[in-house]
Amino acid sequence: MSHCVHFGICGGCAVDDRASIKKYALLASALSRAGFVDPPVMPLLEIPLRTRRRVDLSASRAGAAVLLGLNRARSHEIVDMTDCVLLDPRIFALLAPLRVLLRGLESFRRAGSVIINWLDHGPDLLLRMDAAATGPDRGKMISFARANDILRISIAKGAAEPELVAMLAPPVINFAGVPVEPPPGAFLQASQPGEAAIIEAVLDGLPALKARARIVELYAGLGTLSFALAKHARVEAYEGAANAVAAHDLAIRRNNLAGRMRVAQRDLARQPLKISEFSAAAAVVLDPPYVGAGAQMKNLAGSGVSRIIYVSCNPEALAHDAGLLRRAGYGCLRATPIDQFPYSENLESVVVFDKE
Repeated sequence: MSHCVHFGICGGCAVDDRASIKKYALLASALSRAGFVDPPVMPLLEIPLRTRRRVDLSASRAGAAVLLGLNRARSHEIVDMTDCVLLDPRIFALLAPLRVLLRGLESFRRAGSVIINWLDHGPDLLLRMDAAATGPDRGKMISFARANDILRISIAKGAAEPELVAMLAPPVINFAGVPVEPPPGAFLQASQPGEAAIIEAVLDGLPALKARARIVELYAGLGTLSFALAKHARVEAYEGAANAVAAHDLAIRRNNLAGRMRVAQRDLARQPLKISEFSAAAAVVLDPPYVGAGAQMKNLAGSGVSRIIYVSCNPEALAHDAGLLRRAGYGCLRATPIDQFPYSENLESVVVFDKE
């Protein structure tokens, strides 16, 4: 029996048996292809179902009918979501009232999307519609926020910059005890338990650190790892998205951490750090996008930094990037597979590389 009534139609899951994809083997195989013999892969950490706190849903209107859900496999057609074993039930409970809201919006003509991030104290919504919001639309969104305890609602026409419509409470997420106000629709780790497992594996991979040791962090985002790392060393973080850098930097300044850490905006695909910029770093931590670290890997592999901790969500990209490190003389100390994406071949992992 399928785990979900939508399985085989919705493109969200690839299999209906979580155990049918051997995630441990996916990580071991990726590292073996990179040239590591008998890589030291730790036991698989399985993240519980119904803990996903972030979702990007498609919406469409056909007359009075509003569809809200994920796309069919290999299609733009939307499967109207009536069940999901991955989503936090609090997010799922918002879908029915969201359909009612969308049905009444003049700015929602034919197609749009809804991004929901569940932050520390409630949901943060970004609505991308296909027409400009009207005055009545804004009133309906404010009423919706009040009725459903929404922290913040932002709206945008198409790909335009989001505009705040309602904020009933600060939209905040804590990283290592530091409150950060993410921009609308910001990227978060898919689940809080997954995030905690990643942070623990990264911290466990740090070398013995001397006073005033320096960690270089690449693809730092909002600071998911940065603020935890800053408890152990000085952190020099780099991120390409301007709005993420602004939120990250504001949290640093508000919490008087400027003497311990800094974040800079830098597109690492177009302007990767030079070998000299890794000089004297005790460790490099990177959490690149799905496609991997790309142009940055050549200089990182050539830097000679003794400890590199690579957070991956794609075994294929990891195999490529780890191969560059292997050929540069790095060994693999430990690899931790984290199944944060059940029923799919995506795999989160934390791999610790060392160069004596």
